Amino acid sequence: MQKPRKRKQAELHPLPQSRTKPARATICLNKPTNDPYPTHPRPTPEECRAVLDDLLVLHGFPQEFAKYRRQRPTSPDDETHGFPKPEPLDGDAQESVLDGLVKTVLSQNTTEVNSLRAFDSLKSAFPTWEDVLSAESKCIENAIRCGGLAPTKASCIKNILSCLLEKKGKLCLEYLRDLSVDEIKAELSQFKGIGPKTVACVLMFHLQQDDFPVDTHVFEIAKAIGWVPALADRNKTYLHLNKMIPNELKFDLNCLLYTHGKLCHRCTKRVGKQQRKESHESSCPLLNYCKNSESETS
Repeated sequence: MQKPRKRKQAELHPLPQSRTKPARATICLNKPTNDPYPTHPRPTPEECRAVLDDLLVLHGFPQEFAKYRRQRPTSPDDETHGFPKPEPLDGDAQESVLDGLVKTVLSQNTTEVNSLRAFDSLKSAFPTWEDVLSAESKCIENAIRCGGLAPTKASCIKNILSCLLEKKGKLCLEYLRDLSVDEIKAELSQFKGIGPKTVACVLMFHLQQDDFPVDTHVFEIAKAIGWVPALADRNKTYLHLNKMIPNELKFDLNCLLYTHGKLCHRCTKRVGKQQRKESHESSCPLLNYCKNSESETS
């Protein structure tokens, strides 16, 4: 008989109790109205909570996202259950939305370390966004080269800034904080090179909205555990998961799935070229979900 899994890490990184108590019927706002897979019943709210809890026990809450979690609003009953809003730490100053968008662009197809290095290099070379806009494209490329795909990303950043100045008269995206989720998506999608994943990341991390980005890691895990049909593409996976996952679970579950996807490739049946610094494959809690998914389709 399998021994019950220890809960120590979950105690070190407590979630609001509303995320661990039995699911109750709720109306989730800000969800896409069109589900591409309306007859696909997973994931259920209960399954989302179980996966979140299992991954939290395994990994603890990922520290790279802790700052953004502290910036998120708490639900009205958090303090009632003994979970006051975490105190901000040094370095928690809220980034501008434009900074967040450019950071997200620089994070595409590279590591977190390289993308942050590229952003710091860009800001060091050009202290203001006006300086970036007036600079030669080659100079921008040189500043962000360590992040990879420098010509493509430099062109995208230049285009964002020039379009923003033309349409709004200033290089600022703070007006997005006053818009609805659908309005924000419409605004950001106008920029060339800004796709659904980038928009979703800005919504979740920099605008504190309830959205669920689908990157490669999340996409592969979602297919492996049967949360979407086997032939699903990434955009339809984004629409379906945002419809099915309760809003109050989206941020933590997304951060944990992303982290797990980087550390464990067994559950997604992938073998990466780069050796993981840490592996949890032997104790991967998602393997049971993978097996259940296989039995459902066999």
